[in-house]
Amino acid sequence: MEYVKEVFAQYDRQCIRVYQAYNPVIAKEAVQLQAFGENFNVNHMTWIKPSFLWLMYRSNWGTKKNQECILALDIYQAMFNKLLEKAVLTSPDSVSYTGVQWEKAFDETTVYCQWDPDRNINGNAINRAAIQIGLKGETLREFLDNGICHIEDLTPVVKKWNNKRKNGKISTKDLPSERVYPVKNKAVRNRLDMK
Repeated sequence: MEYVKEVFAQYDRQCIRVYQAYNPVIAKEAVQLQAFGENFNVNHMTWIKPSFLWLMYRSNWGTKKNQECILALDIYQAMFNKLLEKAVLTSPDSVSYTGVQWEKAFDETTVYCQWDPDRNINGNAINRAAIQIGLKGETLREFLDNGICHIEDLTPVVKKWNNKRKNGKISTKDLPSERVYPVKNKAVRNRLDMK
């Protein structure tokens, strides 16, 4: 099956919302400081995900160990666009690279892009891809210092939504509304195999 590869996200004129799941210590500190603090390890790669339901699938609605807290990060669109411009696919299936070119780009980058089947409210794959963007090194530090506009703890509402979901009393209309985020740069679209 051919997946639609576009960035689906909640966004406004200034920011785009991405999601992450953390343990309570990291999450509480991040919300209080409105920045990631000393409990966050900047030497590890971190992955940001614009698809709410993909993160719900990945974290099992915030019930997996060390993924109990769901954070929404509103990040500046200028930063997000910069990340897309630097991103290299985690596997060489892009039309714009030969294997050798991809290996060189992959080794040199600090931003990674991965596409996975997006999910519906029950965790089943749907006919579109969800983008994940992995950050490390200097790009991660720049993101942490200059990229984040606001951090919100969604954990209490995620728990409510999950209880309603288990009882069949919620629909996607009740959840964050995501639409196609415009990625117009043709070079980026080719490199990230967007179609």
